[in-house]
Amino acid sequence: MQRVLDGWYSPRLNKHMEIVTYGHYGFPLLLFPTAAADYLEYERFQLIAAIAGQIESGKVKVFSINSINQESWLNQEMPTRDKALRQAQYNEYIVSEVVPYIWHSCQGQPGIITAGASLGAFHAANQLFRRPDLFDGMVAMSGSYDIRGYYHGDYYDENVYFNNPVDYLPNLEGEYLSLLRQKQAIYILAGQGDYENPNASRRLAAILAARGIPHDLDLWGYDMPHDWPTWRKMLPYYLATRF
Repeated sequence: MQRVLDGWYSPRLNKHMEIVTYGHYGFPLLLFPTAAADYLEYERFQLIAAIAGQIESGKVKVFSINSINQESWLNQEMPTRDKALRQAQYNEYIVSEVVPYIWHSCQGQPGIITAGASLGAFHAANQLFRRPDLFDGMVAMSGSYDIRGYYHGDYYDENVYFNNPVDYLPNLEGEYLSLLRQKQAIYILAGQGDYENPNASRRLAAILAARGIPHDLDLWGYDMPHDWPTWRKMLPYYLATRF
């Protein structure tokens, strides 16, 4: 398949950020890495190989980017205020740099679908719910959607609130709520095996249901752990059957 490595200096993050593109045509799928991983993680763990058929057929064009999790939520030495600020800067990088890059690469293609596993699922969901004017849907696998689980203490400010879907979604009104109610591709997936937390997915689904936002909650079996074999089955299945 076509594979393009790229990157640029991000003024929002004040650092060089890489991106890899797989494929030549199709709707754009934006992948967020798990935990402290990088933009090539999905390739290393063979998830790209698992969806190679859809990529090579021109159904989907995949973009995978770096996270800043080690500089924010996963950095135990950083004050929560600074973690949340770094997340806000990451949001600006996505909106002002990554989205235009994808639009330029996918001229004339339908809107961007976000996707990710574990902490990547949080980012996929957060970006969609924050900016439904820019993203069309998501495939969130094995996620937790309450960012307060990633830091200790009671610190709370606007940057925490506006990056915590379980907090801001219940209060969302106006244009963005209307846009989310029009989405047809919000998929919340989780296994029920070792180290999975299906209740986190149930909680998010309940909030969406209460707000009238269409979504699918799909809990896989007790033989599906919080690990790559699960995600290598989930994403190909959803790309094949839902898009």
